[in-house]
Amino acid sequence: MELRAGVRLRSQVSSTEAIVIRAPAGEVDITCGGHPMVAAAETPADGLMIDAADVGTALLGKRYSDQAGAIEVLVTKPGPGSLAVDSVVLEVKNVKPLPSSD
Repeated sequence: MELRAGVRLRSQVSSTEAIVIRAPAGEVDITCGGHPMVAAAETPADGLMIDAADVGTALLGKRYSDQAGAIEVLVTKPGPGSLAVDSVVLEVKNVKPLPSSD
């Protein structure tokens, strides 16, 4: 699927929903629970289950990105199943500390 900033996605196997903050050019295979995520308006496929090898949880309000920083998503609804792009699990993006105002 070709992503762009602002696209709302939902998992087909859990309650996880996310918004794309930054997306690379071209086709991207973003998954949750081992199955492709779909546009929020689409109906998920029936009968899909979270892959046994995909243990993890998408946390509410956290930003997830890849190592290169090419893609970034914000979780708006938490749920079981880890987020991945092209079979590489996305990691929670660290927050930058604010400078002190001494």
